[in-house]
Amino acid sequence: MNKRTNTLLFILGGTIFNILVTIICFVLLMVVLSHQLQNLPENAVAWALPVIFIISIVASFLVYRLAIKIIMKKVDMEKYFDPLFGRRRPPQRKP
Repeated sequence: MNKRTNTLLFILGGTIFNILVTIICFVLLMVVLSHQLQNLPENAVAWALPVIFIISIVASFLVYRLAIKIIMKKVDMEKYFDPLFGRRRPPQRKP
């Protein structure tokens, strides 16, 4: 495999990982909410769902960042992956 294929697979794998972590965090927070449901007022459930969704997105971002830091310590990224944004070409001189 070449660097572009590695980069594409890394981005695809990272996206799937991030989505799975978001879903897992959301489900875990919903389980915690369901156990506390009898102690909450009736209108608390209406705002709890969006708050739990936002918390799960933030948590997945933090887990993803931690995973990337660990991977970057173990793997030389420049050796296996293309840069996501190309290098700027120097301006061409007109004769």
